[in-house]
Amino acid sequence: MSRRLPPNSTIGIFGGGQLGRMTAMAAARLGYRCHIFAPESDLPASQVSAQTTRAAYDDAEALETFAHAVDVVTLEFENIPVAAVRRVNEITSVHPGAEVLAICQDRGLEKEFLNRIGVATAAWAEVSDAAAVETAASAIGRPAILKSARFGYDGKGQVALWPGDDPAAALSAVGAPRCVLERMVEFACEISVMVARAVDGAIATWPAVENRHVRHILDTTIAPAQVSPAVAMKAEQVARHIAAEIGLVGVMGVEMFVTREDDVLVNELAPRPHNSGHWTIDACDTSQFEQLVRIVCGLPLGATHRHSDAVMKNLIGDEVDLWPEILAEPGARLHLYGKAETRPDRKMGHVTRLKPKKR
Repeated sequence: MSRRLPPNSTIGIFGGGQLGRMTAMAAARLGYRCHIFAPESDLPASQVSAQTTRAAYDDAEALETFAHAVDVVTLEFENIPVAAVRRVNEITSVHPGAEVLAICQDRGLEKEFLNRIGVATAAWAEVSDAAAVETAASAIGRPAILKSARFGYDGKGQVALWPGDDPAAALSAVGAPRCVLERMVEFACEISVMVARAVDGAIATWPAVENRHVRHILDTTIAPAQVSPAVAMKAEQVARHIAAEIGLVGVMGVEMFVTREDDVLVNELAPRPHNSGHWTIDACDTSQFEQLVRIVCGLPLGATHRHSDAVMKNLIGDEVDLWPEILAEPGARLHLYGKAETRPDRKMGHVTRLKPKKR
């Protein structure tokens, strides 16, 4: 069992975006304070947290001071340098840990891990030069997707490789020294499962949801996913298996493809709260954010019962200007992230619309 932290303890959070903001809000409701560590200024999470340390992730003195000022640490995005996590973990616990982070930061390591534990993915190969891309494409087939091994999100750092495309040009477009080439999947839908795992190994999942993207950015999440009970059950089983095998302590989003033959292929892992889990704030007994707080503070896992069906819509760019109309809409639950500048493709907030749960 983990050490149980009493209310008024302080949770440190690496990162200060909207995921950190919603985690801090969930923590405050349970009586905990949050301390943000991030290099940026004017952060959404800082607006609702007790304290912020603004420093680089390689600032050893700032990391040590931060670690001594908090009772436990978690993170709100996975691109925190592993070295920073290890340094802080020498002083206080960090969940999820450096080992989980190292796997999920690297698409090659992630896919190797998934295949090693028996989880299906699209056919893939690690590549670093044009000859390797050509060889991999011959084995995997085209069309394929060339992705940077590290630091890609929302469609960044990836290009499609179609029949006749030049591998060298594709590599240049991605602009990364290491990449993975993945066979393009003809899927019926994209789904994800949020899974939570406590220090003692207890695991809980929320129902599988369907995700719809626009320009590679999540636009809408439908809960529950309109897939067969067998597919939904398999997706949850896969997420539980991954959480146990990777040694997760925290929450994780497991993104998957459902093929036209009802196979489930895992696409990516996100070892922190996930955009496709935002609907849990309004439609479940325990949200993904409260669950994370419970886990890092050593509290019992909360029930993940879904009391309503839900459709979550991201407000991207100037869609946030619709906030007056959304507030006037009966039953719409508006969540704005406090970002001062509206930019194209920037997630500014979301709205969740609930409806009676189907029997």
